[in-house]
Amino acid sequence: MDRVSSSMKQVPNPLPKVLSRRGGGGGGGGLEAEREGFERSQTVSINKAINTQEVAVKEKHARTCILGTHHEKGAQTFWSVVNRLPLSSNAVLCWKFCHVFHKLLRDGHPNVLKDSLRYKNELNDMSRMWSHLSEGYGHLCSIYLKLLRTKMEFHTKNPRFPGNLQMSDRQLDEAGENDVNNFFQLTVEMFDYLECELNLFQMVFSSLDMSRSVSVTAAGQCRLAPLIQVILDCSHLYDYTVKLLFKLHSCLPADTLQGHRDRFLEQFRKLKDLFYRSSNLQYFKRLIQIPQLPENPPNFLRASALSEHISPVVVIPAEASSPDSEPITDLVEMDTASQQSLFDNKFDDIFGSSFSNDPFNFNSQNGMNKDDKDRLIEQLYREISALKEELENFKAESHRLGVQLRGRISELEAELAEQQHLKQQALDDGDFLRTELEELKKQWEDTEKAQRSLTEIERKAQANEQRYTKLKEKYSELVQNHADLLRKTQEQVEVLETLKRELTASKQEQQALQSTLKSSLQSEAERSTRTAGLEQERDTLVVAVAQRSQEVVALQAELQQLKDTLDSEKESSSKSLETLQTRLGEKESREQALQQRLLDEQFVLLQCTVQEAEQIVQDSLNRLDDPTHISCTSSADYLLSRTLAASDCIERLQGVHGKYLSNRSDVSSLLPCVALFAHLISDTILQGSATSHMVPMEPADLLSETCKQCGSEALRYLGALKDEASLGGADCTAVRNCLSQISAIGEELRPKGLDVEQEELGDLVDKEMAATSAAVETAVARIEDMLSKSRAGDTGVKLEVNERILGSCTDLMQAIQVLVLASKDLQREIVESGRGAASPKEFYARNSRWTEGLISASKAVGWGATVMVDAADLVVQGKGKFEELMVCSHEIAASTAQLVAASKVKADKDSANLARLRQASRGVNQATAGVVASTKSGKSQIEEKDSMDFSSMTLTQIKRQEMDSQVRVLELENQLQKERQKLGELRKKHYKLAGVAEGWDEDAAE
Repeated sequence: MDRVSSSMKQVPNPLPKVLSRRGGGGGGGGLEAEREGFERSQTVSINKAINTQEVAVKEKHARTCILGTHHEKGAQTFWSVVNRLPLSSNAVLCWKFCHVFHKLLRDGHPNVLKDSLRYKNELNDMSRMWSHLSEGYGHLCSIYLKLLRTKMEFHTKNPRFPGNLQMSDRQLDEAGENDVNNFFQLTVEMFDYLECELNLFQMVFSSLDMSRSVSVTAAGQCRLAPLIQVILDCSHLYDYTVKLLFKLHSCLPADTLQGHRDRFLEQFRKLKDLFYRSSNLQYFKRLIQIPQLPENPPNFLRASALSEHISPVVVIPAEASSPDSEPITDLVEMDTASQQSLFDNKFDDIFGSSFSNDPFNFNSQNGMNKDDKDRLIEQLYREISALKEELENFKAESHRLGVQLRGRISELEAELAEQQHLKQQALDDGDFLRTELEELKKQWEDTEKAQRSLTEIERKAQANEQRYTKLKEKYSELVQNHADLLRKTQEQVEVLETLKRELTASKQEQQALQSTLKSSLQSEAERSTRTAGLEQERDTLVVAVAQRSQEVVALQAELQQLKDTLDSEKESSSKSLETLQTRLGEKESREQALQQRLLDEQFVLLQCTVQEAEQIVQDSLNRLDDPTHISCTSSADYLLSRTLAASDCIERLQGVHGKYLSNRSDVSSLLPCVALFAHLISDTILQGSATSHMVPMEPADLLSETCKQCGSEALRYLGALKDEASLGGADCTAVRNCLSQISAIGEELRPKGLDVEQEELGDLVDKEMAATSAAVETAVARIEDMLSKSRAGDTGVKLEVNERILGSCTDLMQAIQVLVLASKDLQREIVESGRGAASPKEFYARNSRWTEGLISASKAVGWGATVMVDAADLVVQGKGKFEELMVCSHEIAASTAQLVAASKVKADKDSANLARLRQASRGVNQATAGVVASTKSGKSQIEEKDSMDFSSMTLTQIKRQEMDSQVRVLELENQLQKERQKLGELRKKHYKLAGVAEGWDEDAAE
């Protein structure tokens, strides 16, 4: 909060300007004295209102601060004083600051909000600072500051709402401007505002111990006092929310407003509960009249329900001044005097008026004896005591009536003060609304001008778009017309060439005729006969030549006209083409710039991803030197799986890298590969280091160095990807080589399994299964032999118990035999279906881990059968414990379950042999349950119960026996706890040895 104070200190105190505007042309000395007096009084009031004492803010100091804001028409003086307070170092001080600031926002001058907006960010920072405290005033301050910030934002967005939220229905309608969208948004903002109010409400109640009368303590009142402002805000927000929701339901479908109704219902329940809890507190009963919400929330789906809505009204009475309490004191004293006179009258009615003159009647007691006098004195003492008690009751009743009268007077004065305050506030609101109306008119005119300008701009843009479309169509049409004109010109040129050829032929024919005419002149005979015909033919040809010449001239004129038209169209087309080409060039340049920008952004995104990947890999390298990492362990098998995944990711990364180099506009496929590469390399490094903690020193050092080298190579590769110059030459071959070295070291560190050759595994499986079957058969024979001996030597209950236990053991051994046979059949099926062309021994050798599991399970079943028979023999002889037999049966069940799991791991799920194996497993479980049940039943029959006859024991003996029993119970509980710890350690050691023997991943969970 020091930063808040420093930022506040940078704001100059504008008080002199305010006073100078208000002072007019008065003298400088009077203005200075007024300013100093005002600042001094405000400073004193603010410091008294906001202090470190855990008591409620006094109303008179808060009222002085409010009047000060109206006096200077702003909150500059308030903030100039607050910036010197250590709000960040004392939570109580910050809490009381929030209370006073809340009252200023509600009842202070409207400019308080404008003057406080510059400190909104500082209030936000202070809220985040106090939010780190999860209890006490710190957490309350964080929530209160968030509420104040929300209130400021609400009134900034909705300037029509005054600080105290008091509005008429008409003003509420005007706030939404008769637009359903504005009403919808306003309802959402009110929900958020009310949610902050309810959060503060609930947090204050949760911080108080409601089992004690906290409202009458100073600390409790300090926390409860700001809730008065919260109750005032909540009542108005609830009322406006109900009215807005009814208005929205009249304009919008009900489904659209389902979220609004759900949120309102939740807030309604919270507000109703909080109002009810507040009304029961003694502190609020004398300061505020809290309204009660209806039993059920309003039904917004029924429009007529609006008429049933009653706006909640909160009344705050004013504090009673000291002069007002004097008449009340006189009234109490007068009432006490009247009670005293009433007591005297009642005394005379009981004992008579003459008795009051001579209360003990000594003048007439001369004839009485001493005993009668003592009885009379005692009776009179009792009656006096009763009368004193009645007098005390009368005094208490009079005091209660006086308190009630004082409370009623305070309520009436509070109502009067509230009405006066509302009147003054209404006058202030009228002035404020008139000023705001003028501002809104100006804003509306500016908005209309801006709207008209925006409409004009949109119209011009649409016209330009249409003009561009027409120009584009005109250009296409001109190109088509140009092609048509070229085609027509070519045709006309061809016609003109044809006419020229015909004219040349006619001229040649005319010359031929002329030569013929000359030759005919030589022959008079022919000339005389053919002269007339030739002349006629000549005239015809001359006419034809004249017509041809006219046609040629017309065609030449038309050709010239077409050329002129074509030239003009060419010129206009060339101009349009140049314009369009210029626009096309600009568009192409913009597209190229956007494309280059896209490529740059894609590469920046790749650089950011590579930086994150480098941080991931570097973090894994840093963790190798962390002392806390030494306790982490892993297995070689898990390290190999991580190494294999990292190698596959490198292959995919190389392919995606090549695609990105060929097309740099798409980086979406490269980014996830880079991130996955970093995670897998980091995981491989950490798992390699964790594996090195479980192996000897030499391979551990080699593995650690290889992991560090792998991380360094990965960082070098990522650095190449980040640089655009070296992006094309980035190669991850070195990383792949490091992973290969880690894989080789991991293969050497893998557990070797059983100490048998792989070619002997097949024979060992058959031998172990045969040994298991033999052990089970031997156990069945031994049980039959024990049963025969028991029948020969035992009688009565012992014989019955032995027969039952041995019979259940026989059933269990038979179930195990069926299970072993089913397991053999399933293994035979698995080998036949999975070995292919290989031999069964080769199949067992190829699946050595599975084979070793079968061998271990078979050994466990045979060992369990032998141990259970030994335990049963001891029980039948009376030398063993029934618990040993039950433990053995459970161990056999676990061993058979291990055999079933090892057998079906490679089986087909639809296999008939697998179904028989499962059925046999269920039979073993049932037989195990039978053994346990028969053992428990036999134990209960054989064990003798003590009668526990304590009738002949004395109290001391019973107490002694009780103490001995308690000592014995404590010893047995201690012994039981130790045995459980021993059992847990034995199981851990068993799992560890089994994992080493069979190559399990001991630390896969890590």
